[in-house]
Amino acid sequence: MHPILKDRRALALYLLAWLGPGLTLAVLLVTTVKAPWSGALFFSLPVTIVYAFMSLSAWYVCRAFPLPGTDIAKTLLSVLIAAVLSSGLWLAACYGWASGLQRMEPGLAPGERYADAVPLLASFGVGLFLIAAAVHYLIASQEAARRIERNALELQVLARDAELKALRAQIDPHFLFNSLNSISALTSSDPPAARTMTLMLADFLRMGMNYGALEMISLEQEMAMVRHFLEIERVRFGNRLTVRFDLDEGTQQVRVPPLLLQPLVENAVNHGIAQIPGGGLVHVFAENDGASLRLTVRNPADPDRVRPRAGGIGLHIVRQRLERMYGGEGRLDVQESAGEFLATITIPHHT
Repeated sequence: MHPILKDRRALALYLLAWLGPGLTLAVLLVTTVKAPWSGALFFSLPVTIVYAFMSLSAWYVCRAFPLPGTDIAKTLLSVLIAAVLSSGLWLAACYGWASGLQRMEPGLAPGERYADAVPLLASFGVGLFLIAAAVHYLIASQEAARRIERNALELQVLARDAELKALRAQIDPHFLFNSLNSISALTSSDPPAARTMTLMLADFLRMGMNYGALEMISLEQEMAMVRHFLEIERVRFGNRLTVRFDLDEGTQQVRVPPLLLQPLVENAVNHGIAQIPGGGLVHVFAENDGASLRLTVRNPADPDRVRPRAGGIGLHIVRQRLERMYGGEGRLDVQESAGEFLATITIPHHT
């Protein structure tokens, strides 16, 4: 469908622009064939609006002979032939309208002077069609530029989505590897606990498959997976692992990428609790200031066993996911002080 006909506002502006040629034609009729002003206006304005619709056919000529892509001489010849044909059809419409006006009100239109007005109308019609073709070529070039830009953006989005899926796919084997190591350690020391942990791990993986297939989930759903994971780890650590959640009011329905906190709580357990004989508290809290959401995982750190965790694979994956999804608006900050390790994710607030 013609792009102007698809938009009522564009069509109204298009027809309004043709009032100028209509008034110009009236002036030419008055000055050349001595038509009266009233008759010239009654004649020229309707036929010009009719020609405005006829000139929309220039769009299909432009699509059949695009620039660039077609020999310029062939394109010019095709446009000129279309202009002559359109002008000829328009002349027939002009004759019919002039005859009708003459019957309604003799002397109102250039009825008996119509033969004198034919050269003027023919050249005027050809000129208007050529101008319309030039405008349509401009519209076509703008649409082509927008199409190229849209395709480039779509390719960027597809590439970003592919990177995100690849990064997210790395989380499952990373977590599964750590969990299977834990189960393996329990099979010799505590077989019932190993069996319990295996069943809980199956439930967790099922939950992770359901949520992990989504682009975004609520923080409430993300926290449910975190709680389930920490319950699995409590089978291994017992009373050495305690857990606390503090979520600001209104954060439960904020949208977050699935499994975003998974690497952080894994690190808290494996590089924090597991390294301290007495264990400790894993504290997960969410803060919302209206514009951004901050998710923090705090755990004790052994001051005598400092690990370069900021560069670990889990935190590296989190940083890459934040960069792909949020650009500069998403970040991960880590700090260690006074025997505590904090990892904080900051993302835009989306509900």
